Amino acid sequence: MNFIVSIVVSGFIVTVLVLMPLVGVWAFDMRVLFGIIIPYLAFLTFFVGLIYRVISWGRSPVPFRIPTTGGQQKTLPWIKYNRFDNPSNTVGVIGRMIFEVLTFRSLFRNTRMEFRGGPRIGYEWEKWLWLFALMFHYSFLVVVIRHLRFFTEPIPGFVQFVAYMDSFMQTGVVPLSGFGLPALMVSGFALLGGVSLLFLRRLLLPQMRYISLPADYFPLFLITAIALTGILMRYLLKVDVVSVKELALGLVSFRPKAPEGIGVLFYIHLFLVSVLVAYFPFSKLMHLGGIFLSPTRNLSNNNRIVRHINPWNYPVTTHTYDEYEEEFRDKMVEVGIPVEKMPETPAGEEAEPAEEEAAPAEGGETEADEKGEKE
Repeated sequence: MNFIVSIVVSGFIVTVLVLMPLVGVWAFDMRVLFGIIIPYLAFLTFFVGLIYRVISWGRSPVPFRIPTTGGQQKTLPWIKYNRFDNPSNTVGVIGRMIFEVLTFRSLFRNTRMEFRGGPRIGYEWEKWLWLFALMFHYSFLVVVIRHLRFFTEPIPGFVQFVAYMDSFMQTGVVPLSGFGLPALMVSGFALLGGVSLLFLRRLLLPQMRYISLPADYFPLFLITAIALTGILMRYLLKVDVVSVKELALGLVSFRPKAPEGIGVLFYIHLFLVSVLVAYFPFSKLMHLGGIFLSPTRNLSNNNRIVRHINPWNYPVTTHTYDEYEEEFRDKMVEVGIPVEKMPETPAGEEAEPAEEEAAPAEGGETEADEKGEKE
């Protein structure tokens, strides 16, 4: 599909999603639908879809040990091997998974191949994707942790600590701070910057642009819309934070209530978050859980140490060639197919023709000898 069509389709869908709560709440006062019913349905879909995907992945057979490795395998005692890039036991696998999940270790080793000076191939340092991905995922995590203050009372200490560290920059008229402006949360702008850079990567690189589909652009546009509405609510279009927390605590305690005076922008933000939550288990974003179930990551590479036998092998009735020839030998001989063992014939049937052919040789002269004498 043309990348322009993919961008237009994804942008159109996100625009429609923004207009739905805007019209529903602003024109028809559907606060209960967009503030209570849809969030509950979204999280129900999320948990059901998450459980379904995990169970389906867990039931998938893995008959071969196929870990992706990037270092020396454990062999002889005097050969140093890579414990984390090529683990040979469970401890190494755990260490590898920790580095993979927390630091994107395999993505950090990413290199780009290109032609230099004609047919020569060179590899260039390529860390921008790793940097963008790290910035995007960690800023998203910080944003999620900060929002826990709306769903808890009292607010846990680690949530307050994360929010404090995230707001180390103060807004205001430089170099003066204050003027009633809230503290600048770096994670929100980092999230917006990270998702923008990932979008530009798909847009500017020809290889990525060629393989990108609407399913690749839609999550980026949806997360961008969520980040923009959140930034607008915090810094420009104010909302009643007390009413927002009342709604959030009601949802968590299963005593939902949609208070008045929150503002339509909040319902747009909440609806987009609900769409992302419901869409999560059925999209590529599900790699959050899939990384732990991937046999290329969670298996140790001990093929030289342990003999692995497929546990799904079952007795199969075989028909060897010897058995096949034993069954069809006579028919194979009749049609001229060579066989390893000739069929046994009854005694005396073919012996007489052989004796008749040999008789002239025993008598002395043959017809050819007589013809030679006459000449």
